[in-house]
Amino acid sequence: MATHTSAEKRSRQADKHCKYNNAVKSKIKTGVKTVVEAVEKKDAEAAKAALAQAVPAIAKAAAKGAFHKKTAARKISRLTKRVNTLKV
Repeated sequence: MATHTSAEKRSRQADKHCKYNNAVKSKIKTGVKTVVEAVEKKDAEAAKAALAQAVPAIAKAAAKGAFHKKTAARKISRLTKRVNTLKV
């Protein structure tokens, strides 16, 4: 347990950031899941719509620090690649 005032504050901040990051990551996982399910059903329109919602959410999560920017880029790239397979 932290004993100094500054350490107690850092502990509170770390808890707050942890809760925020977990919530954001959960929403990202849900968005990715909806895109993947639409691709598996071969529903191009639903996949594009889900991708249009997932990409900005992933980018925002990276900007806020929930993900590393390269992790976000990789996730976006892989999702886009999956959706683009429906066009062929």
